[in-house]
Order: sequence, then C-alpha cells, then structure tokens
Amino acid sequence: MKMERVFIQLPKPMKAKLDSLKAQGYTASGFIRALLEREFNQPKAKKGA
Repeated sequence: MKMERVFIQLPKPMKAKLDSLKAQGYTASGFIRALLEREFNQPKAKKGA
C-alpha cells in the first residue's frame, strides 16, 4: 500500500505527550496511525431512536 504524508500542527502539551511515547517504543506516526485505524474500524453508531 502506498503511504501518503499528512502534516499536522499540535499544541505543545500534546506534542510533549507524543514525544514521551518514544520511551515506550512508539513513534508519533505509529501511534496516530493506530488511533485512526481504531476510530475508522468502529461500527457506525445509529442515529435517532
């Protein structure tokens, strides 16, 4: 699969949290990719009653 680059801006506190994940073996890209995959693979919530 061909990868695309996405550039985002983050507040400094959020960037610091991402940087601290490096100590656990994560990269910022890997962490964000995992979050997006988890979010996009959730079943769609039904609207209304």
